[in-house]
Amino acid sequence: MEYALLAKCALLAECTLLAKCTLHPEYALPMELTAALEFAAHHSETLLTTLRRDGRPQQSVVNYLLDGNTFTISITDTRAKTRNLRRDPRAALWVAGSGPYEWVSFDGTVSLSPVATSPDDATCDALVDYYRRAVGEHENWEEYREAMVADGRLLARFTARSATGMLA
Repeated sequence: MEYALLAKCALLAECTLLAKCTLHPEYALPMELTAALEFAAHHSETLLTTLRRDGRPQQSVVNYLLDGNTFTISITDTRAKTRNLRRDPRAALWVAGSGPYEWVSFDGTVSLSPVATSPDDATCDALVDYYRRAVGEHENWEEYREAMVADGRLLARFTARSATGMLA
């Protein structure tokens, strides 16, 4: 199967190719969102799929923090994924398990925070909270805040609406 086509089909909720999978028919079945979120809660890396202007998928490996059904991701303003999400907030996240047949895929929408423009703005405050929850304390918060502004960082919040996948 062509995986780029699968990602695009799943993202657009028009996938008939998955329904034809005979190797693993469970691919065609949606799974309980709560079970998928519980699985994702024990991971921190995901493949984020957004849509390019021409409709082709664009994918990036990113880290996330999960709260309820919302995945928070730190991104930069100049990246393709950010431009894609500003134009079309639909996205998909794919979280891998320990083997090739353990994974979940979420579809949903993304909201974007403002870009950090000052070390003391609300976006920098949110990025500090994100870092603390993901990594712990930083050795120099002033330096970190300045770097967030220099990088043009912002937060993307992906809200999961549904899930498919396979769990061991």
